[in-house]
Amino acid sequence: MSKRDVYEAKTTEFITPILEAKGFSLVDVEYVREGADNYLRAYIDKPGGININDCVAVSEEMNVILDREDYISDPYTFEVSSPDLSRPLKKDKDFERNLGNNLEIKTYKPINGSKEFEAVLDAYDTDTITVHAGDESMVLNRSDLALVRIAIDF
Repeated sequence: MSKRDVYEAKTTEFITPILEAKGFSLVDVEYVREGADNYLRAYIDKPGGININDCVAVSEEMNVILDREDYISDPYTFEVSSPDLSRPLKKDKDFERNLGNNLEIKTYKPINGSKEFEAVLDAYDTDTITVHAGDESMVLNRSDLALVRIAIDF
């Protein structure tokens, strides 16, 4: 297990009871390096959406735990945020939440002559996603997917 995986797992373990007590759900936790800085981010949601006061309340409680447990050895910034609509779908729970939704899909190699298309998510498992566009159904290997996110129509 990588350092990143350990940090994300421990954060998930500690933040989940805070969120459950408030009626919120955890969308994702990520530990990423951007430029010279490290970020620990928790994406949270609730019916009707998350607001800034919700993020502040969760952040304040979680900061106490982060200070007490001190399990991240590198300097980092902790952020709590609502999920961005343009955020890539990566984990099973992302796909679960988006069953039946229209997705923007980019692949590493062309499928039917294109590397970019939109399709509706029908099913997923550990290795594949099943989508349909019109009458055509496709099973795509998750390892072949460069990007999957909710398609936003304007």
